[in-house]
Amino acid sequence: MKKWLIPVIILAVIAFGLYRWAVGFNNNAVRAQEDAKTTWSNVESAYQRRNDLIGNLVKTVQGAADFERNTLTDVIEARAKATSTTIDANNLSPEKMAEFQQAQTGLSSALSRLLVSVERYPELKANQNFLELQSQLEGTENRINVARDRYNAAVNKYNQHIKTFPNKILAGWFGFEEMARYKADPGAEKAPDVEFNF
Repeated sequence: MKKWLIPVIILAVIAFGLYRWAVGFNNNAVRAQEDAKTTWSNVESAYQRRNDLIGNLVKTVQGAADFERNTLTDVIEARAKATSTTIDANNLSPEKMAEFQQAQTGLSSALSRLLVSVERYPELKANQNFLELQSQLEGTENRINVARDRYNAAVNKYNQHIKTFPNKILAGWFGFEEMARYKADPGAEKAPDVEFNF
């Protein structure tokens, strides 16, 4: 056997090992990234369900002739803003996430005010359509929370994959960037003040 053949074989084995590592890293990163994008779509789907339910809720509440129009208008405007604020799954930057979250928080706040003001309207509280929509909204809020948690778990898996050494080296070469997590609303860590008026 020729002496020059041994270094060539060693280099070929090393090159093949590096190639297999790079391919494995890339494929795992792509799978993790796509899983995170899919879970983001599930978050958007849960919010879309809420927006659809709010539309039906607004129509039901509009039937109460003396219901506060300003409260209803706030919900309608917040819903319009929330539905117009979308994020492309390929551009889940922290800035876009904050913009999306701000629109959703505005809608949640307006919806909360609407549901509190309903307490003053016994005929509306007794309306079967309203009660059913209110129940569905509660379930949808739980779905949204679960979808956000699953999204964060998928992002965590992806981010860990691309940020651990030596994968971090390849992530830069292949253009894989850290994805943004869904964060709690500012001030959410503080317990809300609850007042009971008797």
